[in-house]
Amino acid sequence: MSKKILFLFSLCTILMNHTTQAQIQYPKTAKVSQTDTYFGNSILDPYRWLEVSDSSAVKNWVEEQNKITFDYLSKITYKQAILDRLTKVWNYTRLSAPFKEGDYYYYYKNNGLQNQSVLYRQKDLKSESEVFLDPNQLSTDGTVALGSTAFSSDARYFAYTTSKGGSDWQEIQVMETATKKVLTDKVQWVKFSGIAWYKNGFFYSRYDAPKEGKELEAKNEFHKVYYHTIGTDQSQDQLIYVDAEHPLRNVGAALTEDERYLFLYISEGTSGNEILYKDLSKKDEKFKTLIKGFQTEPSIIENIDDKILLLTNDNAPKYKVMLIDPNQPESTWKTIIPESNNVLNNVSISDNKIIATYLKDASTQVIIYDMEGKKLHEVQLPTIGSATGFGGKKKDKEVFYTFTSFTYPPTIYRYNIAQNTSTLHAKSEVDFKMEEYETKQVFFTSKDGTKVPMFIVHKKGIALDGNNPTLMYGYGGFNIPQLPGFSPARIPFLEAGGIYVVVNLRGGSEYGEEWHQAGMLLKKQNVFDDFIAAAEYLIKEKYTSPARLAISGGSNGGLLVGACMTQRPELFAVAIPAVGVMDMLRFHKFTIGWAWVVEYGSSERNEAEFKNLLAYSPIHNIKQGVSYPATLVKTADHDDRVVPAHSYKFIATLQEKHAGKSPVLIRIDSKAGHGAGKPTAKVLEEWADTWAFIFYNMNFTPQIK
Repeated sequence: MSKKILFLFSLCTILMNHTTQAQIQYPKTAKVSQTDTYFGNSILDPYRWLEVSDSSAVKNWVEEQNKITFDYLSKITYKQAILDRLTKVWNYTRLSAPFKEGDYYYYYKNNGLQNQSVLYRQKDLKSESEVFLDPNQLSTDGTVALGSTAFSSDARYFAYTTSKGGSDWQEIQVMETATKKVLTDKVQWVKFSGIAWYKNGFFYSRYDAPKEGKELEAKNEFHKVYYHTIGTDQSQDQLIYVDAEHPLRNVGAALTEDERYLFLYISEGTSGNEILYKDLSKKDEKFKTLIKGFQTEPSIIENIDDKILLLTNDNAPKYKVMLIDPNQPESTWKTIIPESNNVLNNVSISDNKIIATYLKDASTQVIIYDMEGKKLHEVQLPTIGSATGFGGKKKDKEVFYTFTSFTYPPTIYRYNIAQNTSTLHAKSEVDFKMEEYETKQVFFTSKDGTKVPMFIVHKKGIALDGNNPTLMYGYGGFNIPQLPGFSPARIPFLEAGGIYVVVNLRGGSEYGEEWHQAGMLLKKQNVFDDFIAAAEYLIKEKYTSPARLAISGGSNGGLLVGACMTQRPELFAVAIPAVGVMDMLRFHKFTIGWAWVVEYGSSERNEAEFKNLLAYSPIHNIKQGVSYPATLVKTADHDDRVVPAHSYKFIATLQEKHAGKSPVLIRIDSKAGHGAGKPTAKVLEEWADTWAFIFYNMNFTPQIK
């Protein structure tokens, strides 16, 4: 294509862009007279009616919003080319690391475009594989997804959860492994639960059945642990634990590998645990407290005979490993692996060795110790990136792990523990020239002087002229780190000359509990300041400019985007808040939202927290007459984690008050939820729409391969 034709094409695109935006007629969203009072402050909530997701009025509103959004997206001429390229780069074989159960190795495999990955098994690593369970056969459109799985200790039975349409609600079913016959056992209304096998059954967590029609929005209360015996009806399941005095607590069961100790993890929110235990070798033993709650983050590694090996951040913000005598839990703590300068985030035991995974500046480091805590080796990883896995049974002589980075597709290694050697097991073959791209980590200074890291990914030799389309991604909360990882979704953006940035904001666990606490409760504004400072750094260093800068994030990251675009609207061209927590005054009133109070605070608990939440709540900080970035809010009708009312009310307010020409739209997926288990077809469509919207509103015409 000649430069003249390309110029004319780009000019037409720009003119069409402005014309299309000017012609958008948003649906008129009705308002109601709703005022709430918090500590003497009156707060209007005119779109309260959008919280009733099963009403016909809300369903009609959703249809009207989607019609406008998808009509807008359909006019972007290169969207189909993006979808075609995404489909091509997504179409590669993806494997999980294998794991041994009984006489078989099991692993997940996706041929490329399958909606759900399939569970296979093989007698040894070189023999022919057979399909063990194919979730794609559970629905015609791929919207039934496989969740938690667990084999009985003798590998006779396999229990698994499934969810429909992206909901957090799950069912547990059981398969006989020898015959692959699905048994009649069916356990319903399971949520936030593992499966812990014990003898001829398993422990699990559930809620009482919600009222019909309110399954996706009713408050989740009184989490219970039950025991289900194979071959019996759920009505006969034995209630193991419920806290009748504290309805807003979650509880989950776990056992040691030898099934001697049963543990109950009890939480009042998303951080801080209490651990109860019972020695099942003793008849009629009652639960006792092992770790008092809820000030620390303890987790059981395994038992060493009658002692308990524990990972904890008690007086150790970056975590340590302790050995405890459960009969004297308060007086017999022995340090096995002390706290270090790096964050110890995962520990497992195999071949009588401790495998410890650390975070070092948001990248993985793996060290092998003996059972007394003496350092033996460091596992040599290919480059800076993320390594996950290393799990196995105590007797296993080898384990598997998966290594990945931003331009390093997932690669599976087989690790011999005694010899400290890694051998390649399987690697991904992706239609992407990795050698043409680079990743660098930089540290910038936030508003209060804190040094914050971020990863920057782009083509080698890119010009720092301020014109590069750039997407910043962040999360910043709930003690969750953002680590280097590969995604085929980013390939069309990078190939078009885009810069992809991941910011390691405070609120995550990249530097331990102190880093987490620096971005929660009354310090939450630090997270937004970090993200804004990252944007200013990228602009100052001429990676990009406000006209070419987009921000995205999901869930707590959706809150991040909503807060930053309302605090600094002039700084960004495009905002993509997905499944975000947007109403900070009412989030605790829906489904599991109450569990986030430990992270955010509550508008009803005290005035200081109310004022803090109001200061950054995205819905409450949209101002009349301000020009906001082009915005594509993303949510789904079956999201019962962050209910879609957050996004509905946010976009209704934005469409009412936004004064600029940039589009402010909402994309509401059907038969989908918070993100987990979404079928590949829906994922591809969503990414094609997202990239098209970003490019279009940067006035950047991508050259798609």
